[in-house]
Amino acid sequence: MTEIISIALNKLDADPKNVRKTYSAEGVEALAANIREDGYRLLQNLVVRKGDKKGRYFVMAGGRRLAALNLLAEAGEIAKDFAVECKEREGEVATEISLAENLMREDMHPLDQYEAFDALAKQGKEVADIAARFGTTDTVVRKRLALARVSPVLLQLYRDEDMSFAQLSAFTVSDDHERQVTVWNSLSTWNREPHSIRRALTEEMIPATDKRIQFIGGLAAYEEAGGSVKRDLFDDRNAGYALDTVLVEKLVTEKLEVAAATVRAEGWKWIECSATGPVGYHAMKRHYPEGITLSEEDQAAFDAAKAEYDDLAALIENDMADDEAEAKLAEVEKRIDALNARTEAYSPEALEQAGAFVFLDYYGRLAIERGFVKRDENAETEDMDDEGESLQGGKSAEEPKVPAISHSAALIEDLTAHKTAALRIELANNPDVALVAVVHVMLLRVAYPYHSEQSALQLSLTHERLEPSMKDAESCKGLTALNDLADNYGHHLPGNPADLFDWLMEQPQDTVLSLLAFGAAHSVNAVEKKFTERKKGIEQANQLGHALKVHMPDWFETTGDSYFKHVNRTTIELAVAEAKGSEAELSVRAAAKKSEAVAIADRIVAGSGWLPFPVRLASPEVGPEIEAGRNPDDSQFPEAAE
Repeated sequence: MTEIISIALNKLDADPKNVRKTYSAEGVEALAANIREDGYRLLQNLVVRKGDKKGRYFVMAGGRRLAALNLLAEAGEIAKDFAVECKEREGEVATEISLAENLMREDMHPLDQYEAFDALAKQGKEVADIAARFGTTDTVVRKRLALARVSPVLLQLYRDEDMSFAQLSAFTVSDDHERQVTVWNSLSTWNREPHSIRRALTEEMIPATDKRIQFIGGLAAYEEAGGSVKRDLFDDRNAGYALDTVLVEKLVTEKLEVAAATVRAEGWKWIECSATGPVGYHAMKRHYPEGITLSEEDQAAFDAAKAEYDDLAALIENDMADDEAEAKLAEVEKRIDALNARTEAYSPEALEQAGAFVFLDYYGRLAIERGFVKRDENAETEDMDDEGESLQGGKSAEEPKVPAISHSAALIEDLTAHKTAALRIELANNPDVALVAVVHVMLLRVAYPYHSEQSALQLSLTHERLEPSMKDAESCKGLTALNDLADNYGHHLPGNPADLFDWLMEQPQDTVLSLLAFGAAHSVNAVEKKFTERKKGIEQANQLGHALKVHMPDWFETTGDSYFKHVNRTTIELAVAEAKGSEAELSVRAAAKKSEAVAIADRIVAGSGWLPFPVRLASPEVGPEIEAGRNPDDSQFPEAAE
């Protein structure tokens, strides 16, 4: 048996033969806190050998413990000659002992941590005290304690290594053990990803990312109104889920009514509020504001403001402006907007016959659409042409040009290829939706022969490779995931295609459905090329994406390389403004060169989840053209400078 000896702390030195030379300051501080909480005792003795000088010792094993003790001594919490219990070994085996200690040890199992933390919590210990006792963080303790919500059946599956820790953590969004087990057993083995588990468990909850929650001011506003929240410590993408759907709808309605009161004061015949876009409102007859000629005084003021704006913008673009130029530009822009507002107005007849919709757009922003005439009132309306334009007046032909985000046809093809890859892998993992999608396209062929292209799926079975449409196919997450899934299925399918039918006949229905989803996924095509005859099919891809509950930021990240370097300066500025607000846009405008603007935009937008419109899933209520910020009648997209 190795003898335990006591050695003064100031007689101990780090061993030059210790294979571990570096310790993080955070790790040393955490261990010092643990030693402090345990009465300045070590749970494990240091292993030492005699040093080069008489009476001194090298610490062969326990360098981090030595560093923590020295930290406590420097703080005056223990004496410099504090007695440390050590085991002495021969110097010849120093390196072997150091290697064994650092390589052979195993971290504490997460469930063992949970049980230890839970026992202390039941004794009344605060989270901060438990964290200090074990030298860890409050967050780690809270995440382990959250495992108390998980069914013992699932905990045992994790102990038996039949489930990953990420999968186990996903179950903490629910307290219903029976439902947890049901969800686990109902999900296909190909579809037990953490996000699929969370989605199945939270179908009746409203996530913090929901547009209704964003509109009312986030979960903070909802909680202030008395709403209860379920928070998921393991999901960094949002802050939790609202449990009171009725309260959320009430808060949304109240905020919409406030906006509607202002619109109602304009004198419209009717006002309708809704949390979603009105169904079919784009097909309604509509009055548009009529152009009004500015007075000579206002026109002169407008011309002067426009010239001043152009001069300031040119100075800023060429890096020749003073520090006040940006503020001056903003002030001039406000004057221009105010004068523009005087160039058009709705006629008294329009106000008498039409109304306005007040609703939430796809992103949870307030949207107000004016001038719509309900069908049963058509007889009372003024004469309109086939497109719903008033024959007595329309939009001013000379209204000022408004800057707009523009994308080249090549970039739209690239971005929609990423969107298609995401749709394919999500469909491959969702046999229920895949079955509906396949039956849908089959019925289009059989029952609606003139509408067979109104599906995103190109059956039978058309499969176009996405790599040629992508600028960097290797970085595409959706393509990589689908290729991995193909490799996985390849290990199970018979090698001889002549045996495939008989093999399929022997498989359970779940397996056949999974393979149906896998095959159907390859036919999805939402790639927008410059010239295409599949416009309706490409639009239906958005409907498919919503059915799959695809979260596109999981599959595409907007960066300098993936997006900003492929568009012009104006688009970079407008994109950043849309993602992070007008102040962020000014940061991009200040860049002297496009390369600097790209770098700034990359940094500002990082982690925001913002996506360019071609890669987004358009709202089913708003429609793809409106979602994209372009005219529904436009047949081509504006070109952007590469």
